[in-house]
Amino acid sequence: MLKYIGKRLLMMIPVILGISFIIFAIMDLTPGDPARMVLGEGATPEAVEQKREEMGLNEPFIVRYANFVCGVLRGEFPDSYVTNEPVSKEVVSRFPTTLKLALLGTALSAIVGVSVGIISAVKQYSIIDSVSMITAMLLTSIPAFWMGLMLTLLFSVKLDWLPATGIDTWKHLILPSISVAIYTMASLISLTRSSILEVIRADYIR
Repeated sequence: MLKYIGKRLLMMIPVILGISFIIFAIMDLTPGDPARMVLGEGATPEAVEQKREEMGLNEPFIVRYANFVCGVLRGEFPDSYVTNEPVSKEVVSRFPTTLKLALLGTALSAIVGVSVGIISAVKQYSIIDSVSMITAMLLTSIPAFWMGLMLTLLFSVKLDWLPATGIDTWKHLILPSISVAIYTMASLISLTRSSILEVIRADYIR
């Protein structure tokens, strides 16, 4: 077991490096100058060039990427271009909200997904089964960010039932939690239904 876990952890290293390289390359190819973004549009060319040198932006791409990886391995994250605060501080400040949304989304997807999947399997070929499976297929194919926008437009802008932004009260967590849970919920409905149908007619069940 420990050997298997160690092997899986080792396999994560090239995956993480590959993802970080792709993201770093995309950010490098994105139009715009980070130095000017930090200093503002009114900065002089000399100040921008000095800032670029200070941030290491004049180095070759592969050198900048290697410096970034080495810094991360040492626990040294660069500063945010927007707030000029260390990225690690930005991540830590947002972690409680992220954890809260992840837990709520997981709980919601598990409760609804498993419950609907069981009902759908027990009521096989009924209207409930057909509606739940069609809904699950539709939700699986809809991107979470688009669903989040549609939920915000409907329940916040049109109906004014829920707030569109903020994290002050439990109402602010409803729409984000639903958006996070929808894809997993739809997958759980299909998985639970198919799993139950495999065993529901088995001898030990009867």
